[in-house]
Amino acid sequence: MSKIRVLVVDDSAIVRQTLTEILNADNDIEVIAVASDPYYAAKKIQKEVPDVITLDVEMPRMDGLTFLRKIMTQHPLPVIIISSLTAKGTETAIKALEYGAVDIITKPNMSTKDFFKESSMKICDAVKGAARAKVNRKSIKTIKEIHRPIQGVTPKLSADAVLQHRSGRSMLETTDIVIAVGASTGGTEALREFLMGLPPDSPGVVIVQHMPEHFTRSFAERLNELCQISVKEAAENDTVIRGRALIAPGNHHLLVKRSGARYYVAINNGPLVNRHRPSVDVLFRSTSQYVGKNAIGILMTGMGDDGAQGLLEMREAGAITVAQDEKSCVVFGMPKEAIARGAAQHILPLNQMAGFVAKHRR
Repeated sequence: MSKIRVLVVDDSAIVRQTLTEILNADNDIEVIAVASDPYYAAKKIQKEVPDVITLDVEMPRMDGLTFLRKIMTQHPLPVIIISSLTAKGTETAIKALEYGAVDIITKPNMSTKDFFKESSMKICDAVKGAARAKVNRKSIKTIKEIHRPIQGVTPKLSADAVLQHRSGRSMLETTDIVIAVGASTGGTEALREFLMGLPPDSPGVVIVQHMPEHFTRSFAERLNELCQISVKEAAENDTVIRGRALIAPGNHHLLVKRSGARYYVAINNGPLVNRHRPSVDVLFRSTSQYVGKNAIGILMTGMGDDGAQGLLEMREAGAITVAQDEKSCVVFGMPKEAIARGAAQHILPLNQMAGFVAKHRR
């Protein structure tokens, strides 16, 4: 199996050296070239086209966002933004996503070497995920996923770390249903298309998209401007109501609960589950326990297996379960695992999901 070829673009010699050491230490990755600015990077690409590019934003002669836009319009390639500038606000990050970045890793205010060493697993995973992503010229109009850097090698915990599994419990049927959605790599664009297709009186939607703190609010606000339903970043005790979608706040788990006929959400600061917070498995497990047969579970594009077990638990509780098909996924990881476990009753392309929900609403 051939290695993933990476071009590292950063004006810092320390960053170039450290990233090269980290990536080359992974048996599946090889740094084929480094460049101190976009002009040198363009020359490197002319000689050998990489599978993935890591790109800083602040660089001499041409900034990273301008270079990213040129790449995506002229020679689309998977690009991961690695920059401290994205930590100062969401505007730069949102622009990078609009221009077609597959992933963003924000460097905190700490020693560069220390940060990269502690985040080595996250960086390698991001490169592997980007290499699998489907990138085309249309991506300049889309939003892709942002990830929160994982500090150190984190044990992979199940949803038990936040909510214990309880089998054999099925909620009584109600007139309202809840749509629970999980997504990761490529999910921001998938969610945009799905939510824009929902009618104003759609059942309430709860969403986990793997995103860091501070970005989910801007993401929700943007979707709110585009969709017929309202979209907001979830807050503690928000009611799940028709015509509204609640998105899990970055770095917090989202759970659905029930009081009488009222469904509402709880925000949880528990440990990472499947190396994610928020975790799709946590959302789906809570939905299976508190909503049961009154729910529709949808697992979208993403790398890894977060959500697969939770979707299976939803199906066992009587919910309708859906997985996105391979052709329409940016990364067919999470849905593939759910299908393999028998969790998905229906396998649908992205452009049919909103219509499917509309047919099953009460």
